[in-house]
Parts: sequence; structure tokens; C-alpha cells
Amino acid sequence: MTKQPHEVALLAESGRLLASVFGLLDRTPLAGKSTLEIDAMVERFIVDELKARPASKGQYGFQFVLNSSVNQVVCHGVPSPSDILADGDIVNLDITLEKNGYIADSSKTYLVGNVDAAARRLVQTTYEAMWKGIRAVRPGARLGDIGWAIERHAKRNGCSVVREYCGHGIGREMHEAPQVRHFGERGTGLELREGMVFTIEPMLNRGGRSVKTEADGWTVVTRDGSLSAQFEHTVAVTATGVAVLTLRPDERGMIDSPAAPA
Repeated sequence: MTKQPHEVALLAESGRLLASVFGLLDRTPLAGKSTLEIDAMVERFIVDELKARPASKGQYGFQFVLNSSVNQVVCHGVPSPSDILADGDIVNLDITLEKNGYIADSSKTYLVGNVDAAARRLVQTTYEAMWKGIRAVRPGARLGDIGWAIERHAKRNGCSVVREYCGHGIGREMHEAPQVRHFGERGTGLELREGMVFTIEPMLNRGGRSVKTEADGWTVVTRDGSLSAQFEHTVAVTATGVAVLTLRPDERGMIDSPAAPA
């Protein structure tokens, strides 16, 4: 379950490359693009520019490079040529990347054009909740500390936490032990040790927490049709705290920051 220092270094390299994919997306106007166009652009960048592998493609039979989850889609949204991003949408883009045998996983919810205040608050709260969970990571802490920090922030801001999906250990395989819940009680669960690497990826809804899977077997949506948002980083437990392996350049300093702008 724990990784050796050279393995953490390789995971950090995968994470650095994955962060650059989000840099590309940050520079890309998303309105008017289909989610399939975005998927193809990301694949070209990972394969041609970064000389890496999009780890989600082919995993569990999934045929795309990323998950594109728009508005009420909670997770596992399937890219489509008919799914055109429009002004006012929010979209989570969840991407994995493998380099030298090690996988990094990260996601970000984007605001497309003029997004209303309620959606902006949801996205902001979700981003802050992820950072609350990240800041709970240190040797000797418990997995429950992460979930408690996330759930408390969500509830204080009128959001619900999706319980059916969780973070996970990651390394040579995309999904390893342990499972990292985004709800829980302080002081409970597995004790964190230096060398553990896992994702923290809360999914928050504006309405109730119940979800359902659509007929395609992939797309998960809110049962009440309310908006959902997600953010994700891959983190490593260090001797003194936490390292965010997929940290983007604009996020430097966020671990110690009391607030986290979206």
C-alpha cells in the first residue's frame, strides 16, 4: 500500500504531466465544443506532446480518454459529438495519465461562459472541500479525518456529498487500496503513513445526495436533477504532511491557504 521514494518520484512526474493537460484546457475556450472534440484534443496532447498514455482509455472497457460530466452528471460522463458545451454549463473533466508505468488522476470542474451564482457557489464549495480534505492528510491522521473535513464544509454550504463513489489508492494500477471516502468521522479509519498515495475527489450536489446510473451503464446523474461538481487531486503522504502530485502552477501555496479560489 505504501510506495517507495523512487515510486513516489515517478508518480510525481506523471502528476506534473497531467497538470500540464489541465493547463491546456485552461487555455481552451470550451463553449461551442463537443465533449468528444475535447476528448480528442486531450488524447493528442497526451500521446503526441507528452509521450505518455491516457490511462482511462480501454480501462474497464471505456473507450475514451476522459470523463466529461456536464451539469447534473455526477461522474463517468461519456464524451459525445452531440454533447455541445453551452454558455452557462459547468463540466467536470476527469483525466488519467500513465508515464513510466505509474498513473496520476485528476479532475477539474470548468465554468463555461456566464454561469449563474448558484452554480458558481457549488463549484467553489466543491473546490474548497477538496482542499479541506487534502489539508487533513499527514502521518498519523486517519482516513476518516479527510471525509469529516470534506463533509463538514459541504454541509455548512448547503451541499450534499455523494457517497457511492470515493477516492482510491493509485500507482501502477489506477485503482488500488485504500478507498478514501468523502464523508466520515474524525479519528476513524486507516491510519495514514508516509508513502501512501491516493486520490481525494469529492462530488458535491446542490440538491440531495442520491444518484442513479443511466442506460449506457456509465453516466451517473443526480436523482433529483440538481447540479453536481467534482475536483480531484492525487496526493502522497510525506514525512511531515502531504504533497499534491497533480498540483497545477496556479495552485502553488494552496495547501497552507485558508481559502481556495476556483
